[in-house]
Amino acid sequence: MSRAPAFIAPDRKVGETLQEWVYRALRQAIMTGQFKPGHSITIRGAAALLDVSLMPVREALRRLVAERALELQANRRVTVPRMTPDKLEELAGARIALETLAAVRALPRVDAALLETLRALDQEVDEALASGDVSTYLQKNQMFHLTLYRAGDSQVLIPLIESLWLQFGPFMRMVLGKIGASYVLDRHAEALHAIENRDALALRLAIEGDIRDGMGSLTQEELLMAARTDS
Repeated sequence: MSRAPAFIAPDRKVGETLQEWVYRALRQAIMTGQFKPGHSITIRGAAALLDVSLMPVREALRRLVAERALELQANRRVTVPRMTPDKLEELAGARIALETLAAVRALPRVDAALLETLRALDQEVDEALASGDVSTYLQKNQMFHLTLYRAGDSQVLIPLIESLWLQFGPFMRMVLGKIGASYVLDRHAEALHAIENRDALALRLAIEGDIRDGMGSLTQEELLMAARTDS
């Protein structure tokens, strides 16, 4: 079972069942790229990682396969999906379409307190980029985006966006692990400025630019090579 050495499970929420916590912990690990594309996740391995019995892990893996975050192979092995250049391009387009919509929808609901929270998260993203800390960058970058989008209180967009991050996270983590986080660009400062000015168009362009630049910082050759050798 492939995993990042610094894996830390999220705290269990008050009233959260063990089964839901296991599902959330594994989902978060996939979304932040703590499992590499092409590697298998075993029930026993995940149970040992989270120090739980096999039953809640089995159900969590079943749900993640249904969400297409994981794939069930013909030999019954559960693996993290591999990436192809075409799939990567499609994921980027889908992210831009959904995330720009979610950001604009959230804009009227971003108050001063939330704006300060976003600024603090952006500072943590910048520090992770400066130090080349890939794991922290992925976690804080995800938190920045989803904290903004969730302000829109959408019942439709957020699950779709999270599904895309589930498919994208493992590949991005693997690529950044090879080239380093210092090569990544982000447009969070532009997004924050747009939010402060209540400028929906500027916010849309900043989010789109952030997604494109996050991938554009990788050369096409690097993306193609990583997609072919993600083992």
